[in-house]
Amino acid sequence: MRAVQVIGYHDKLQLNDVPEPTADGPLDVVVRIGGAGVCRTDLHILEGQWAEKSQVALPYTIGHENAGWVHAVGSAVTNVAVGDAVILHPLVTCGLCRACRFGDDVHCENNRFPGIDSDGGYAEYLLTTARSVVPLGDGLEPAAVAALADAGLTAYHAAAKAARILHPGDFCVMIGAGGLGHIGVQVMKAISGATLVVVDRNPEALTLASEIGADHTVLADGGHVAAIRELTGGKGAEAVIDFVGEGGATAEGVAMLRQAGSYFVVGYGENISVPTIDMVSSEINLIGNLVGSYNDLVELMALAAQGKVTLHTSTYALADFQQAIDDLDAGRVRGRTILVP
Repeated sequence: MRAVQVIGYHDKLQLNDVPEPTADGPLDVVVRIGGAGVCRTDLHILEGQWAEKSQVALPYTIGHENAGWVHAVGSAVTNVAVGDAVILHPLVTCGLCRACRFGDDVHCENNRFPGIDSDGGYAEYLLTTARSVVPLGDGLEPAAVAALADAGLTAYHAAAKAARILHPGDFCVMIGAGGLGHIGVQVMKAISGATLVVVDRNPEALTLASEIGADHTVLADGGHVAAIRELTGGKGAEAVIDFVGEGGATAEGVAMLRQAGSYFVVGYGENISVPTIDMVSSEINLIGNLVGSYNDLVELMALAAQGKVTLHTSTYALADFQQAIDDLDAGRVRGRTILVP
């Protein structure tokens, strides 16, 4: 089969012919890929940022946002059948460790992360397990929802955590309305009655945010922290969800909080520096966010099936992977980029 592989860090990806995976284990599931999301994390992988953490042997197939159709199953698989349309939770988990037993499969002690530390979905087929496949509802096509497997799941995870502390009349600020942020906007409007304010430096992104549910938009032009203060009556927001995490966004996000407010950081790239006296005196909370759980993905797909969360995507043929990577890196993509074999 064809697969797009990392052959060396700081090198371009390469389209290779590799063996097709087989369902040898009892819980194995082989999926024929219908869509694979191109994520900014993939750019970081090529830059070598994940090399030490993943310890993956090169070459390997990249791609961690995947959806498609079940192609083959192991002897003990009962939750899906050949031909079923599915989206894949990005982690392969054991189900037996302490974290899995608590339903916290994101922190599985024995996890495997296809596309990060093992072969992923920039290919025609992908090997996963029964624990990672979520059946798609009627009317959902794999290419249309593939990026929900990671970008959408991450945005849902952060928004759902924030929604648990928000009440109608509270303010939630989202920093960044791009690939993750435009999903977060839709999720927050679907599950919370809080007033949603979106901050971005791109006017086009703000226009999209308004169209999909933002109550207010603020251009990040240097006066945006003051604008948030004014919108919130001088008090600040109960929650800030930062999908950027660099370029000064972390300091600005914390500055937008009210007393006892919570800052949810999703994007990464810089350090957070907050004097401890400020944390203590105002009782603010700093909360990190990784990808969501299997159950989070099930809930997100329910919203997608209801039409409450949709992806804005640009699709490319698998053979055009380099153009997709270049367009993402150059900022020419609005929403998410999808490779279709």
